[in-house]
Amino acid sequence: MSSSIINGGLVPIRTWAPAHEVESEAIAQLKAVASLPWVAHHVAVMPDVHLGRGATVGSVIALRGAVAPAAVGVDIGCGMTAVRTSLYAKDLPDNLRSLRNAIEKSIPVGRDQHDAPALDSGSADVKARGTALMEQFGSLEPRVQRLSERAACQLGTLGGGNHFIEVCLDTDQRVWLMLHSGSRHIGNALADHHINVARQLFHNRELPDPDLAVFLAGSPAFDAYRRDLLWAQDYARLNRDLMLDRLKTVMRKAFRKVTFEEPISCHHNYVAEECHFGEELLVTRKGAIRAGAGELGIIPGSMGAKSFIVRGKGNALSFESASHGAGRRMSRTKARQAFTVADLERQTDGVECRKDHGVLDEAPKAYKNIDRVMEQQGDLVEILFELKQVVCVKG
Repeated sequence: MSSSIINGGLVPIRTWAPAHEVESEAIAQLKAVASLPWVAHHVAVMPDVHLGRGATVGSVIALRGAVAPAAVGVDIGCGMTAVRTSLYAKDLPDNLRSLRNAIEKSIPVGRDQHDAPALDSGSADVKARGTALMEQFGSLEPRVQRLSERAACQLGTLGGGNHFIEVCLDTDQRVWLMLHSGSRHIGNALADHHINVARQLFHNRELPDPDLAVFLAGSPAFDAYRRDLLWAQDYARLNRDLMLDRLKTVMRKAFRKVTFEEPISCHHNYVAEECHFGEELLVTRKGAIRAGAGELGIIPGSMGAKSFIVRGKGNALSFESASHGAGRRMSRTKARQAFTVADLERQTDGVECRKDHGVLDEAPKAYKNIDRVMEQQGDLVEILFELKQVVCVKG
């Protein structure tokens, strides 16, 4: 499917989701973004678009000389990692409960964290990067300094919500490991602080939504946000790398001869300085991955649906981007009201995972159909591998 145009404010809105399928509140958010004077060219909307704070999830916004923290999201650096193993489906036991239990024992989920920093359990590279990153903590926003110990103990932890760890099979029955997480509490604290700072700045006083407040390049507030943003993005990637190291250890204990290929990794809540249409721009992807020509990415479905390893096509009109997943079709509150545990059990049949009230808001039918989403972005990415989970760990 090719994109279509919705009339915006100062720039058009180019969407890969049929306009009639996008909720009215999300359309209103997109039009508010398109009215910002710093937006360049157009707003790019991915097929997984849905309502978010300030800016929709599933949008790519390129700004001239400015950055909007809410267009990044509060889970700075949230993203995906996947790795193919040497195992096949036939190597897995019939009952996967013990494997799920071992993963949950090694990697804290939900609100849990390590009792002490877990960097020593990672590879030499992860340990060195983590040590250097935490040594920079003192340069961050003073109001988060009290969180240093918590940030150290949350490295290598999953969190809750839509974050997950999965064991998957591709169509050739090869076993993959896949995980989704971000910058945990420290990223959220930094994002909230900077959004609140931006809301108070004089140049943001007449915005259609105060949460769309921006920092202007060259200002002290911009520099402070950029410093904390880049640190949080590195923290999020390191968090996933440490979890992957611990996940590999679990797999080695269960399958002595297992080996692993090079991992694929991508952020989907972040800012990058990129050149598009001949201009140097600050590109924010909130619920979107970079899909430059030949670049590998990961697009997951829900806890009962397929996921995809993709190669970007470098579509200029999307600012070389693609969706970050299926996208929600109903809010968490509505999902908890709409589904029962029995519904969840049916929707996750064949998957070793939690099937209780605590994850009802993550029921597969709370999400859009991932096959439809992939059809809608056929001009953005090429599918390399199709995965289906057999184990899913949720917070």
